[in-house]
Amino acid sequence: MQPFHLAFPVKDLKATREFYEDLLGCGVGRTDERWIDFNFWGSQITAHLVDEDEDGDPTNHVDGKNVPVRHFGAILEMDEWEALAEKLKNHGIDFVIEPYVRFKGEVGEQATMFFLDPSGNAVEFKSFADFDQIFAK
Repeated sequence: MQPFHLAFPVKDLKATREFYEDLLGCGVGRTDERWIDFNFWGSQITAHLVDEDEDGDPTNHVDGKNVPVRHFGAILEMDEWEALAEKLKNHGIDFVIEPYVRFKGEVGEQATMFFLDPSGNAVEFKSFADFDQIFAK
């Protein structure tokens, strides 16, 4: 079974980290001032800090892109990710974030793409050349 990826909005990163890391025992991966990756039983969940008065669909700045905080997705093998990216391009999908490699040459390097489903839900598909990098710090 492939690990899944889920991102969700939070209002307090400190309390969120204490809950997931200390209480539930989830390992912490990459972190930033506004997000934390957790190892949620082998899958990657990401808590994104949102401002309490933020309206609409909140985003966080990640690797020079405005990433939709509310999104879900899957982590695919690289050849499967590349084939899906090509299929979506050929289908004329309007990407929120075009397929590209994020954190190139850094720990956690990953291929990613974002688009909306017909109901407006943000979906991310990502891949790692080295799956050991999914939770690398």
